[in-house]
Order: sequence, then C-alpha cells, then structure tokens
Amino acid sequence: MAERNDERMLEAKMDPASLFREETYTDRRIGTIRVLVPVKSDGTPDAKRSTVYIGEAQIFTNMGALPLSFEIDAKSLDQAVANYAPAAKEAIEKAVREIEEVRRQAASSIVIPRGGPGGLPPGTLGGGGKIQLP
Repeated sequence: MAERNDERMLEAKMDPASLFREETYTDRRIGTIRVLVPVKSDGTPDAKRSTVYIGEAQIFTNMGALPLSFEIDAKSLDQAVANYAPAAKEAIEKAVREIEEVRRQAASSIVIPRGGPGGLPPGTLGGGGKIQLP
C-alpha cells in the first residue's frame, strides 16, 4: 500500500477540468483576498463554475504567527471585501477552539506507568500507577 501512495505522489498530474486563474488583492494593512477565477485548459474563462474568494490573515500566538486561510461567501470582489471581517472572525474563533482542544488533549495525555516489568515498582509515585489517563 505504501508503494501505491508513493506512486501517486510522484505522478503529480494536474486536472485540466479544475483549473483556476489566481488574482490577489490586499489593503496592505489587514488582510489579503485571493480570487480564484475558473478557467478552461486553454486559459479562457469557464462560466460554468463559480469564482472562489479566499481570505488570508494571521493571528499571533506564543509560538509565532499562525497563518489562516478561509473561504469567503461572495459573488463579487465587492461582496468579498464586505464579508472579509465576519469570515476572518469565524476563522480566528475556529483556530482558537482548535488550539484550546490540542492543549486540553496534551494536558490530559499524562500516563502514569504501572508497576512491574518496564514500569515503576508498586508503592512509588502514586501507589503503583492505578490511575492512568489516555
């Protein structure tokens, strides 16, 4: 199975029916909007597919800047600019929830070894390791 995955990774074949032209807009202050315009394989616009608006922002954490990318529900660049703030707020809230969940999982992953071979002897550090958190 690993060989099959490696072969797919090496193939790197693009889908000519899923091409987009990318345009980038920024106010050089708050954020960036990437506009993905659907095109045919010859580069002409593909009116059968919708344009996609992607917002980009950063939040700063103890570990440094965390880049965020989020889809903006819009039919035009004007709408995307107007909808940027609510979409960014939702993306930031989601990222904060995910960071808190990772922290919670890390804090609850403490495992106290059981007594016997490979662990601590009974009666040391917690009375033989009867408490074990996943």
